[in-house]
Amino acid sequence: MRIAIVTDAWHPQRNGVVRVLASLCGQLERLGHQLLVIEPGHFRTIPCPSYPEIKLSLFAAAGLGQALHDFAPDAIHLATEGPLGWAARRWCLDRRLPFTTAYHTKFPHYVRARTGVPLSWPYALMRRFHAPSAAVMCPSPSVRRELAEWGFVNAVEWSHGVDAVTFHPQAKDFVDLPRPLFLYVGRVAVEKNLPAFLSLDLPGSKMVVGDGPARAGLMKRFPQVYWRIANGDAELSRYFAAGDCFVFPSKTDTFGLVMLEALASGVPVAAFPVPGPLDVIGDSPVGVLNHDLRAAALAALDIPSASCRDHACRFSWERVSAEFLALLAPTGLNAGNAG
Repeated sequence: MRIAIVTDAWHPQRNGVVRVLASLCGQLERLGHQLLVIEPGHFRTIPCPSYPEIKLSLFAAAGLGQALHDFAPDAIHLATEGPLGWAARRWCLDRRLPFTTAYHTKFPHYVRARTGVPLSWPYALMRRFHAPSAAVMCPSPSVRRELAEWGFVNAVEWSHGVDAVTFHPQAKDFVDLPRPLFLYVGRVAVEKNLPAFLSLDLPGSKMVVGDGPARAGLMKRFPQVYWRIANGDAELSRYFAAGDCFVFPSKTDTFGLVMLEALASGVPVAAFPVPGPLDVIGDSPVGVLNHDLRAAALAALDIPSASCRDHACRFSWERVSAEFLALLAPTGLNAGNAG
C-alpha cells in the first residue's frame, strides 16, 4: 500500500508524537508498505511562538499538493493539526478524497495554559479540523470519551506501542546518585506540570532528563534537582533503566509514551489518576495512581521490575501498525491499476 503521512512533528524534534510516528513508519516499511512522509524539513519554516523547537511550515500548500499528486497514495493520514495538516486537509477536500487524522496532543489545554483562553475556543478549532476525517485516531479510551464529550463524532481508539528492544532493564549504576532515584524523562514544558513532582519532599534524588522551553526557569527554581539531556536512544534507555521510580506529573497528555518506555525498562510509574496514566497503567500492579503524588511515588518503589517489563511488552508496534492499517480510508487513486 502507498501511504502518505502528513505531520508537523518530525525529526529533529524530540517528543512523543515524533517517537510514535517514527516507530509506526519503521514498522510499516518492514511490512512492505511504501511511505511518503511530508514534514517541515521540506519547506521554509519559522519557530513556533513560545516553543521554538517546533518549526511551523510556511507557504507549503503548493509543494505539499504536488508531492501528494505525484505519489498518488492509496491512503492519506494527517497526523497533526498544524500548518501542514491544514494544507493537506484542504487538498483532500478539494478533490473529495477521504483521509484519516490523529489526536496526539491536547492542544486546547496547551493553548489555555499559555494564553488563558476558554477551552471551548481551541476545541472548536480542533473539531472543525477533524470533522471531515474518516476516523480520528485516539491513543486511549479516555481520550476518545473526552472528545465525544466535546462533540467529536468520528473518534476511534488506536493505541501506541513501545520499543522493548531499545528500552529494557539495565544496570542502575549509570547514574551515581543517592537512592532511591525518582525520575522524569520527557519535554520540559508548562503543560507537563513538572513542579508537582519537583516540589515533592522525597528521599534520595530527583532527576529530569529532557529539554524544553521551561527548562531554564525550572533549573533555577529547583536547584536541588539533577538535570540531564540524553544523547541518542542508547543513552536515553540507560537513564530510564537507572531510575527506581518514574514520576509522571502531567494531567494533559493523551497517552504518555514515556510511561511505557519506563515500564519496559523495568521501572514502576507514579502518576495522577487522569487520562493517560489511567489507560497505560489502569489497575495493573505496575504503577501507583494517586492524587497524592508523593504517596504514589513512595508506594511504587515496592513494585517488582519484572512485572513492569511484562506489562509494557503487551504494547507491541506490530499490533499498533495492524490497527492503523485497518483504520485507513482508501483514496481509490490507484483503483484502475489494481491487478
